[in-house]
Amino acid sequence: MLTAMDEPTAVLEARHVHRWYGTGSARFHALDDVSLQVRAGESLAVVGKSGSGKSTLMHLLALLDSPDEGDLLVDGVATGDLPARQVQRLRNERFGFVFQQFFLNPAESVLENVVLPLTIAGVPAPARRERGMAVLERFGLADKARNRAIDLSGGQKQRAALSRALVGRPSVVFADEPTGNLDSATGAQVEEELFALNAEGITLVVVTHDEELAARCGRRVSVQDGRLSGGAAA
Repeated sequence: MLTAMDEPTAVLEARHVHRWYGTGSARFHALDDVSLQVRAGESLAVVGKSGSGKSTLMHLLALLDSPDEGDLLVDGVATGDLPARQVQRLRNERFGFVFQQFFLNPAESVLENVVLPLTIAGVPAPARRERGMAVLERFGLADKARNRAIDLSGGQKQRAALSRALVGRPSVVFADEPTGNLDSATGAQVEEELFALNAEGITLVVVTHDEELAARCGRRVSVQDGRLSGGAAA
């Protein structure tokens, strides 16, 4: 049995977070007093119906958005008072992202898409290519490096997105409906690749309405009308 000293540390934490969108009569409470810890190395499923606030929560945890109230912490450090450039660097160095829509530039090559985080970080071109080809090799796409992203199949695009998520050597991967645009067989393959990353020690946060995918995660929390239930405590 784990003692308090043995418990994995919280790599991410939301403390009493609120987020509103819209103005006037159209203003609505997307997240309402949400507190959540994500432990280093765990796999966490965030589930809920469309419009429940689950993607909003992921965007806040991933520092893609800021709360209107409350605090977001990375490794115990509150990020609200950090300069924007430092937040951007933290996000780029620590996090990888996989989205349902892939978000690949169709006119650029697969390799150019994959190394985009390294380009943003100012990594020299030879190192970008070496690291980009290494992750493409891992996901069976090395022979597609020079192809335009638009020429890939759906499954290949998601594997390219996984490659991009990993090229920066992140400690946390966020996956927002990662199998939503894939057929069953391809979706199952992407799931295996995500949980293989988690088995290697990468923290995995999955936003999904897929009950089978959520069941594979070590812990799950549910979001309903902007509020959290189930497994929120660390």
